[in-house]
This record gives sequence, C-alpha cells and structure tokens, in this order.
Amino acid sequence: MAARVSVLGSKLARHEKGEFVRDRMLTADVPLGPFEGTKITVHSAKGKSARLHVRRECGLLRTTHVTTTEIPLSADVVERFCSGCADWGPRVRPTSGLGIFLAALGGAGLLHQLQAYVEPDEDVYWPQGEVQAAAELLRSERDPANEDDDERWEARREAGELQERVLSRWRRAAGSLCRAQAVVADFPWLADWARPKLLAKEGYLESLRAQAALFVEPAGLVVAAAAAALGTPSLPADDHAFAVLGNRSQISTGLSALWRRWQYAAEDGWEGSASRAFRRYDLVEGIRSNKKGHAEALEGARRLIQAWEDEARAAAAVTDPTPTVWVTARLPEDTEEPSRGETRDALDGLDRWTLGVVVTWTVTADWSRRTLTLKVPTLVADRLLASSSVLSCERGAEAAPAEVVSEAHPGFLRPGVFDDTAVFDRQPVTLAHLRALRNYSYAADQLYIVFSTSGGAEVLPLQAIEKRVEQGWLGVIVAGASDLPESLLSTWNKEVAPTSEADEGPHFGHDSAAQDDSLGADLGLAGGAQAAVRWVHGERAKEQDLRLLAMARGVPDLRSLDTGYPGVLSVAVWEGLLTPGPLDLTPFREPGTDRWRRGGGLPLGVLGPVQIYATNADPAFEGKGHSPFCRHARDRGLARSDDLLSVSDLLARDDWDWCSKCGGYSARRLTDTQLSYYRAAHKLHDIAGRLDEERTYRSPVEPEALRKQLEELADWQPGGHENLNWDGRWRWREVVGGLRNRVERRRLDIAP
Repeated sequence: MAARVSVLGSKLARHEKGEFVRDRMLTADVPLGPFEGTKITVHSAKGKSARLHVRRECGLLRTTHVTTTEIPLSADVVERFCSGCADWGPRVRPTSGLGIFLAALGGAGLLHQLQAYVEPDEDVYWPQGEVQAAAELLRSERDPANEDDDERWEARREAGELQERVLSRWRRAAGSLCRAQAVVADFPWLADWARPKLLAKEGYLESLRAQAALFVEPAGLVVAAAAAALGTPSLPADDHAFAVLGNRSQISTGLSALWRRWQYAAEDGWEGSASRAFRRYDLVEGIRSNKKGHAEALEGARRLIQAWEDEARAAAAVTDPTPTVWVTARLPEDTEEPSRGETRDALDGLDRWTLGVVVTWTVTADWSRRTLTLKVPTLVADRLLASSSVLSCERGAEAAPAEVVSEAHPGFLRPGVFDDTAVFDRQPVTLAHLRALRNYSYAADQLYIVFSTSGGAEVLPLQAIEKRVEQGWLGVIVAGASDLPESLLSTWNKEVAPTSEADEGPHFGHDSAAQDDSLGADLGLAGGAQAAVRWVHGERAKEQDLRLLAMARGVPDLRSLDTGYPGVLSVAVWEGLLTPGPLDLTPFREPGTDRWRRGGGLPLGVLGPVQIYATNADPAFEGKGHSPFCRHARDRGLARSDDLLSVSDLLARDDWDWCSKCGGYSARRLTDTQLSYYRAAHKLHDIAGRLDEERTYRSPVEPEALRKQLEELADWQPGGHENLNWDGRWRWREVVGGLRNRVERRRLDIAP
C-alpha cells in the first residue's frame, strides 16, 4: 500500500500522542504515490526511535552528536518527523519532482485548502433567517418619503454589508475548492484520500451559493442584459431644459456621457432602477445648485433615465425569462506564480453581473477544469456569448464529466521528469509537467538545460519550453539554473566580489592605458560577473544571478532569452552578458587622414564574430540605434525585436546612426582569448602612435623597451596555442615587422 501523509484540522487539534497537529503538518496518511521511496536527507540524535529532522539547525534537535543519513521517504519516516520539521517537509530542491509535489501539499497548498471552507466558521456564520431578511430589505424599492429615516438607511447599509460578506465568502470558498481540486487533478493518487474532504467543501460551497443567490434578483439580471444590448438613443440636445450646460455641442457631450454612465451602471448588476436614479446628478456635476436652470436640467435628466429604464424593462419583457439555454463557461487560468504574490481566486476578475449569473444559474461545476455549466434565459445567454469578459462561454449542453486518468499516465508528474534521477533515465517533459512546475514551484521561472534529438543541448527559459511542447517538441529537461553544482558556484561567488578597480569604468584609448593589463577589464567575462552582482543586495540574490549568468553564457543568440516583462533575467544579469558600452575598434579600422583617430589596419581575427546587439541597426529605418542599457531603451535588457550584428559588420560600413549617449550598441562579453587579442591590438596600435612622426604630441620613445614589447606581441596566439594559423596571422606579423623596422631606425637615429 502506498505510503500516506496527512494533515488534521485548520485549528490546532490534538494528536493521538498528545502533540499539536497543524493544518500544514505532515502525518502518515496522505498518499505519496510514485514519490514513495525517494531518497531524502535527515538528521537525528543517536537511537533507533529518535525523531527525524529535515533541517540540521532545527531547534528541537538538542544534541551535539547529530547523525546525518539518506533514507527513502515512507510513512514510517514521516511519522518520525518532529513537529517543527513536519511543517516544512523534507528539504529537497524546489524544481525536483518531489519538491514540486511537497510544494503543492504544503504552505497554502492542498493540506491547508482541505481544511478551509468545509463548514461554517464560528466567527463567520450567518443564520438563514438573517440572510433572508437582509435580501428582502435590499430588494425592496427605496421609499422617497423615508429618505431621511436614519434607522431605515442604517438597516439597508448593514444589509448591504452582509450581502458583500456572503458573496465574498462564497468567492473565497470557490477559489479554495478550485485550488484543492486542481492539485488532486495534477496528482491523481491523492483522489481517494481527498474525496471526503472535497465533498465537504462542495457541500459548504453550495450552501454559501444558496445564501448568495438570495441577494440576486434573476429578473434584474435579465433587465441588465437588455440594457447592455440597447443602442445609443437619440439625445435631445435642443431641449431648453438643458440650457444650463452651455451650447448645443456641450449639451450633446453631457447627455452622451450621462447615457454611457447610466448604461454601465444598468448592465453591471441586478439592482432595480432606484439604485441608478442618482445618476441624474452626473449631468449637472460642477454646476452650482442655485444657478438658474439647474433644477430644470436635473428634472430633464430624471426623465431621460426613466425613459431608458422603461426601454430596458420593455426589451426584457418580450423575452422568455425561463432558463432554457445551456452555456458552458470556462474561468480564466490562474496566471499568478507563488513567488509573485498571493494566488488569485477562481472568480476574481468577473464583473458583478457575471457573478450574479454564476450564483443564480450554475447547474454543475468542475472546479479542477475551471468549467461551469449554466442554464440561463435567452437574453442572458446572448450577452454571455457576445461578451468579451474574462469568462469564456460557448453554447452547449451540460459539460461531460472529467476523464478519470490513472496515476501511471505519462502526463502526470513522477520521478524521472526533472532532476531527481540520472539523466540516462530522464523522461520527456509534457505540458502537464511544466504546468505543475510553474504552479507549485517558487523557483520555476529560470533557465533550463534541455536536450532533444532535433536541437541537441540548449539553454531555454521555461516559457520557450512551454511553447515548444505545445508545438509537439519532444525533449527532456537536464537541469535548471538552481541545479548547478554548488562546488563551482560557491568558489565563483567569492572570486567575483567587486573590486575598486572594477568601479573605475572602461579603459579605452592609447598611452598608458593601452599598455596596462587593465585595458578592457570591464569588457570580459570576469568584468561581466562583477557587473552582475555589483548592485545586487543579499547573498541569495547574488547567487541566483550568477547561476542565471552561467547558464546564459552558452546561449548562441541572447535575444532568445527575452520572455517579456518582467522577464527571466534581471538587468543585472543582462549587464553581466553584455558590455556596458561600445568597443574601441580604432586599431582595426583602415588607416585614414585623421591623425588623431587614425586606424591601425590590424586584422579583426578572433574579434570578428563577436556579437553586437542594438535596438536599431538599420540606418534607413527611422530612429537611432541604442544600447539595451541606454535610458532611451529604458534599461530593459535585450528584446527579441533587437538587431544582431557582428564586429565584422560594424567595420563593413561607416554610415551607422548610433545614439550619441550610449554609443548605439552593446557587445557580447569578450572571452579570455578575445580580450587578450583586444589588449594586444591596442598595445600594438599605441606603439604605432608613438612612432608616428606626424603627431605633434606623442610620448617619448625608448627603442629598447618598444622592441621587447614588439617581440612579445609578435608571438601572440589565440588561447596560448602555438603554431596556430589563426585568421589574420600574416597581417599581424606584417604590422609587427614594419614596426620593428621603424624602431630599429629610431634606435639608429638616436645612437651616439
């Protein structure tokens, strides 16, 4: 029999052994399903009967002799958890299969939801008679003769508050049932165990719906549907009663606004016309009540509103109010993530009229599929089907019951999908797996290494994986950024601590900077790592940024990592991937007549394929090109719409229209080999500048020192490999040879 883990009531309850059990505490009767036997790490004192702890720092682990072991998860193991660690559950990676399953159970997950909204709360309970009386009071028309009756208005106010509390309680109970059934649908081995609790929740939800329905007037919903279908009427802009509004154009504008406000109020609920009578005051808003013509305009507005009310009721009266039309309605999917705030209720986003329809005419509900079956009057059905609200509706018979799927179905989460088994045993990922990852893991939104026979090994954000799977892609998830080896990340984290030199900014140009090994330090990979953590607070946030940076460095086209706002990568990570500004390519440009910025004619070599990203790289297209970090681009990082070039493309033409503030583009961070060549080229170009006799101002020449530098530069090889015939090698040696000859001539000229 499968091991089971359970939870007892939402309030503290007594366990058989006398311990308190909370609504999120794991005990031994919830099915673990395929995760039974998964290895977990526990800590304990010595002794076979000692309590097990999932955290080494647990306050209940009061011993200096702690034993750490790895054991398979089972009912017996859960039974031995201390009360504190049972709240946390086994400590596993949040993106592993077991981690996702435990996240679905814990916190505000299934274990909590099964105890919430199962019966009337002692603090939130309304007798049926009280609800019935409040509903009748609200449905009764306001008596103008008693408008100043304070007691009557206070009673109506209290009845309105009770109506909102009942509706709110019903909505929250529906959201709780929806979340509970969704978890059971994602993990089907929980179905039998959870069924009694789910039935209790369904019964309580139905009792709340019945109470909420007392406040809703079905006839008012039909009239609201009729009001929504009314076309704009002919407005009496020439009526002298409205002269106080101004000229004819101003009167027409005011009456049009009055119509729109009335129609919006009429179609947004189920209350009678008396609740909208005050809209007449909207017409004379901003006009003094003692101004001549104010009373006439107010009376004219009352007549117009009454005429519109009569027209809506007449349109409703000619249709059959009997609910005869079947409509299948689907609630919007929950898009909130656990790390982005509170989870929205299933009925959030529905307008007041739609809520009234759901309360009044729902026949059946499958909350796990967020599907409701309604039987409504014709006029209401027409509005539901034509509406562009968040409720997706289609005409049809009662929805078919959900298909019962075995827990062995490949679409359900189990060990072997994520990183809890060897890669050799990894199973193809499905949309159901990805949905469970996104819904229950706070660490879901990150980068993943995936493998497929069609694309090999790739690094993709979760959103891109979901789109591929929807299109039939077959692949496995190898690892996520959170799974990278700690042995590498901890060492790297110490190495990239920002230094004072890293804050000095870029080192471009010639002279002493070109001869310094710090030249271009902010352009390389090490500088990128420092930039990624320089302004990030908190060790956990720094580690997460470094993990994402390490994953992203292997992506061929960085634009593929754009997932829209807010995006997987923070601006800090983008700064770690891209240079803070443009490259100084003067040494590689063709020699010209400008003696101050004269090109050196050096080969690009390993710098040729370096990627260049800009918002606009087409000079013929309107708008300048900007760096992804330019304030004109709002510091957003890369977007899919950005342009991709190479350094070779930059030197192929000279009519680029770049932003003067940011330089127009950012380059991908230079590898160690590329940075080494970038520095060597600048040093060589600096030597050429010192030997340029056309320059008025130049550094003193020391032939012997220059000769040694040229000897070192002549032997430059990519990555230190000797005898490698790299692109541009012969041109490089030709330039070095020419400079050697000039140094030799200079040495002879100054020799005694």
